[in-house]
Amino acid sequence: MADLSIDFCGIKSPNPFWLASAPPTDKAYNVVRAFEAGWGGVVWKTLGEDPPAVNVSSRYSAHYGKNREVIGFNNIELITDRSLEINLREITAVKKAWPDRAMIVSLMLPCEEAPWAAILPLVEATGADGIELNFGCPHGMPERGMGAAVGQVPEYVQMVTAWCKKHTRLPVIVKLTPNITDVRAPARAALAGGADAVSLINTVNSITHLDLDRMVAFPAVGNASTHGGYCGSAVKPIALNMVAEIARDPVTAGLPISGIGGIGNWRDAAEFIALGAGSVQVCTAAMLHGFRIVEEMKDGLARWMDEKGYADIAAFSRKAVPNTTDWKYLDMNFQTIAHIDQDKCIGCGKCFVACEDTSHQAIAQRIMENGARRYEVIRDECVGCNLCEITCPVEACIAMVPQETGKPYMNWTQDPRNPRAESRADAAVGQTTAVIEPA
Repeated sequence: MADLSIDFCGIKSPNPFWLASAPPTDKAYNVVRAFEAGWGGVVWKTLGEDPPAVNVSSRYSAHYGKNREVIGFNNIELITDRSLEINLREITAVKKAWPDRAMIVSLMLPCEEAPWAAILPLVEATGADGIELNFGCPHGMPERGMGAAVGQVPEYVQMVTAWCKKHTRLPVIVKLTPNITDVRAPARAALAGGADAVSLINTVNSITHLDLDRMVAFPAVGNASTHGGYCGSAVKPIALNMVAEIARDPVTAGLPISGIGGIGNWRDAAEFIALGAGSVQVCTAAMLHGFRIVEEMKDGLARWMDEKGYADIAAFSRKAVPNTTDWKYLDMNFQTIAHIDQDKCIGCGKCFVACEDTSHQAIAQRIMENGARRYEVIRDECVGCNLCEITCPVEACIAMVPQETGKPYMNWTQDPRNPRAESRADAAVGQTTAVIEPA
């Protein structure tokens, strides 16, 4: 069986699955249940100064799909509302009882060195394995000059990170906000401040839906609401992109990354790891389905690794990064065409409607003698956009088939249709450095 254990910037855990800093990690009772279920580590819910934060009611809302499937989750809860003393005492006890599990403590304090200098020795005394700086919370705390208010300013990220490196021997993980134009800027700043790793993404600013009778958004606090932090499966594509951007940036290419955002099964975790993550953090999926989901995550990941011949996590970590590049370096001569498997086709016509109304009119509808409908790809019109494959409700019914064009690799910088095309020699050099081009 594949070895799932990891060493993440000096922090060891029996598997890469950690619970993210959130309601599930707010107290010893929850964390112990998580460890009993098999989680490799936790990031304890964010600690701050006393007196603790005061939360409102209600706190959560959701974006639903069909059959009330929760696609996205919205949260306006703040950092821990329990005292610092209670949290530190419980962290100490849990770490002592579970020495093989990763115990990371999330922190958020004002942008002044003194509070950080005061709290870090207290956290270190608990026996915790590392700290995570919460520079990502998008609601409530930014109004107080913390959370995303820090994470959106690279100079502040670097400054606070440097303070923490000065006042603790523990590994420092900087949690980044996605509510920013270019995530590479704060990641570079964290590295410049001495960060041992970064974690991302924190939640995305959001309003999920409204009560149109009361004209108030959810979650409603009396007759008002506010934007919250969006998480869950809906944010996974955003998170994967940001992880990849940091992993392939020349400045931060070697910086350890803890991947967060929409991870709900082993496949999600594998994708994050392949794009640069050394550990993965889960929250929403655990809140919706309970801590036992980690059993399937571990089993599924281990079985897939065995099937692929990956002995450990490091064997496929960052393996997809070299294949992630800028659009201008994609092969303009590559061509793929849709193929419909008639044996699997149920004749619903969704591919035809989508292509005919909104795409390239590359699917023909034939009415057979028996009245049945048959859908066929018009090869000369198909541009390989994938829309038909995406809209088809039958798995593997429509496949995108690569075509042999007989043409060599040519990217946009070489394309004669580009008025600013470079020479082939220059373009070739650019292509080889595509994954490390500075911002």
